[in-house]
Amino acid sequence: MDPVQSFLQSNALAPPAFAPTSRYYGIATVQMTQPDGRTVVYVQRRFLPPTENFAPLQVITISAQDRLDNIAARYIGDPQQSWRLCDSNGAMQPEALVNNVGAMLTITLPEGVPGVVDGQ
Repeated sequence: MDPVQSFLQSNALAPPAFAPTSRYYGIATVQMTQPDGRTVVYVQRRFLPPTENFAPLQVITISAQDRLDNIAARYIGDPQQSWRLCDSNGAMQPEALVNNVGAMLTITLPEGVPGVVDGQ
């Protein structure tokens, strides 16, 4: 057995359900038993964080060929982190961020990381 898993099990600690880079990291999973006896495991509801929790770095203008995963790869360094662009721009529907040519999209630091205050 993996020593880390062994440690976690012996100390009654469950490993997180999602990787630290996941949108769902830190959100609990819960179980529900269906009338037929099947158990369904699901992730609790996740709310978008307030946009003021993000320090802006720059604003880009959406062009016709832009895709959210490509923008995330270019500015964040990982196309699978496109959810961070959604969170920081308050988007419930990711495609809404790139549907309108000419729209502005804010690139930010990760949630909670303070930015530089003007003049300091």
